[in-house]
Amino acid sequence: MQIKLPDKVSYIIEKLEVAGYEAYAVGGCVRDSLLGRVPDDWDITTSANPYEVKEIFPRTIDTGIQHGTVTVMMDRDGFEVTTYRIDGEYEDSRHPKEVIFTRNLEEDLKRRDFTINAMAYNDRSGIVDIFGGMDDLQNKMIRCVGEARERFTEDALRIMRAVRFSAQLGYAIEENTKKAIIELAPNLKNISAERIQVELVKLLVSPNPDFIRIAYDLGITTVILPEFDKAMETKQNNPHHMYTVGEHLLHCVKDIRADRSLRIAALLHDIGKPDTKTTDEDGIDHFYGHVELSEEMAAKILKRLKFDNDTITKVRKYIRFHDYQIGETPKAVRRAMNKIGVEYFSQVMEIKKADMQAQSLYQREEKEARWQQVYKLYQEILVKAECVAIKDLAINGTDLIRLGIAQGKEIGEVLNQLLQEVLDAPEKNTVEYLTAQVENYRK
Repeated sequence: MQIKLPDKVSYIIEKLEVAGYEAYAVGGCVRDSLLGRVPDDWDITTSANPYEVKEIFPRTIDTGIQHGTVTVMMDRDGFEVTTYRIDGEYEDSRHPKEVIFTRNLEEDLKRRDFTINAMAYNDRSGIVDIFGGMDDLQNKMIRCVGEARERFTEDALRIMRAVRFSAQLGYAIEENTKKAIIELAPNLKNISAERIQVELVKLLVSPNPDFIRIAYDLGITTVILPEFDKAMETKQNNPHHMYTVGEHLLHCVKDIRADRSLRIAALLHDIGKPDTKTTDEDGIDHFYGHVELSEEMAAKILKRLKFDNDTITKVRKYIRFHDYQIGETPKAVRRAMNKIGVEYFSQVMEIKKADMQAQSLYQREEKEARWQQVYKLYQEILVKAECVAIKDLAINGTDLIRLGIAQGKEIGEVLNQLLQEVLDAPEKNTVEYLTAQVENYRK
């Protein structure tokens, strides 16, 4: 089978071969090409050592030269070229103590994580597939190269990568690979929060974000997200629900578009429910205060996983308002847009819809009708460009100073009073009317 290599990749491989070395495109770019996808980047592996590579190409960057990697610059594009290597003993469930350069391609491929990532290609040799990666692509299977227990002991992050690839590709995880994950999942405690976060986000924005269920079944979330395990074990005996809290979260994640912050919010929006659960005399479960606790817990979880402040802000906002009741009148929707923030309102409505679709069918038609009405009014308000925030008022702080209002907090108080009027009656948002109101206020 032939792969169409980019011209610059072909050039690098040819230059290395002319100099007497072997060179291949390797790993994910080969896998993606075989799947008919356009690779994000192209990695090249070679029998040349890093210093030999540097002698061949005029512009290189020492990206990770101690591990055999130099970046070859072709115009403005950089391509990582890595020497065939054998990894030494792993000391921290992540990094080898040393790497040994080799001239043997098979030795390099056998240290890689999964068979579908352990294939190489060049135009001279075609596909080099020593470990059955082609078969596993055909069978839609995630399987470790060689002994699964060894691969996961070397690098515990591969445990998360197995589930992430499973979610991205829709593939099953091979049984021996699963058994090794169950045994070695506790080693994820040795992996940095930043690396866990990257894999979790890739899983969440994949076509199968609900494969977090697999992470739960294999004991991964016990280590990286124990709050989710508690949610999976919490029943909801309530007419509005038909799933455990965790299953409800999984359905919600699956029903929302692949936006990073939205899917994180969908996963965590009810994470506080297990700790707020009460049962009344009729055996009905209630979760009073779960919204506030879920927002607080989500912020702690995201900080623990080293998420950036912008993501934390968005997720907190989405969770805070996912259960907020919005009236079905233009005035109520304008006030909700003001309270939530116009920049967040549409996303909050998406969370609300996914939340509703992950509930029971009890009152479903009424809930959907209410959601549709609110969203219709929201779109009409946008089209009409009605005022829903202080910045939309026909006059501003500078105008108030000119009209005799003293600088300071009084400016904000007056603008807020004017906004309250305009939220109820958008036709009042004119310079003439608001100026007259300011004059009345001064008197």
